[in-house]
Amino acid sequence: MLSRERWLPGARLWASRLSTTSSCARTATTAIATKTDYNFNSHNIMLKQASKTRHGNAGILIALLAVAIACMYALHRCSTSSPVQQPATAGTHHSGGDTLDIAIAYSPTFYYKRGDSLVGFHYELLHTIALRSKRPMKFHPIVTLASALQALNKGYYDLVAAEYPVTSENKARFLFTDPVMLDKQVLVQRVLPSGQVAIKSQLDLAGDTVWVVSGSPMADRVAGLSREIGDTIVVASDRQYGPEQLFLKVASGEVKYAVVNESIARALARSYRGKVDVGTAISFTQFQCWVLRAGNRSLQAFFNSWLRRLKASGDYDRLRAGSMSTTMQAAPMQHNG
Repeated sequence: MLSRERWLPGARLWASRLSTTSSCARTATTAIATKTDYNFNSHNIMLKQASKTRHGNAGILIALLAVAIACMYALHRCSTSSPVQQPATAGTHHSGGDTLDIAIAYSPTFYYKRGDSLVGFHYELLHTIALRSKRPMKFHPIVTLASALQALNKGYYDLVAAEYPVTSENKARFLFTDPVMLDKQVLVQRVLPSGQVAIKSQLDLAGDTVWVVSGSPMADRVAGLSREIGDTIVVASDRQYGPEQLFLKVASGEVKYAVVNESIARALARSYRGKVDVGTAISFTQFQCWVLRAGNRSLQAFFNSWLRRLKASGDYDRLRAGSMSTTMQAAPMQHNG
């Protein structure tokens, strides 16, 4: 039988090991419980964050949708309420309602696209009238005058803004507004290598060919000039060529001479200094007016009233000064041959 002195140390050792084992087990149990609780809490946190993210994304989508709807509504309001509508193609029918269909010459002084902007004194004047009168207007850029006048008579257009001077013959066919501006017809010719020009006066045109816009009064003026000088001047024209194209044909040497309005010729000649001359007058200074269908007195009164109002207020002069400054910077149209 073991004595107390011999087994007591062993017992104490085993007790210490059991105590350590129990402590380790409690520690392990606590660690497992802690890990489980951590995982559970982490899962809850992730669920909450996911829920918040879903709610946040939904809120953002709803906000973006609301912005899109607001923009669509604003665009709809602008498109339907603005009195000035986007440029349209050549008229084949009238827009209807109270909209005025305006045929306007595509040239620096009438209607011209410069970068992202539309410029031209006549366009800006009509645009101002549309805004202030709240009368819708749709603009139809044109190149050939003859087809535009035909469409005017058919009722496709309400007004033609182009280089069409007031003469007794023209007044028998159409109504005209009050004068919009003064202009005259000039000869476009190339400058010779010597720095001189071939045509120094109207008399020098005898026996030559001069190009004009088809259906324009320039043809009548050149024919009258031929009678005045007692010699033949051949008049040539093509329905697809407007004043800018004729100017560029002269500048490129494809044709020798053309007759166009001075305001257009000088605006284009700034890009051809020393190469193209526009100093020879073919006509006296004439009134430039907008053209209306014969019998449309109410529309004539409408535009005359606004022209007089703008001139009396000084807005006409401000528009003209600003437009002429812009026109000087307008690049000429590219000619594709």
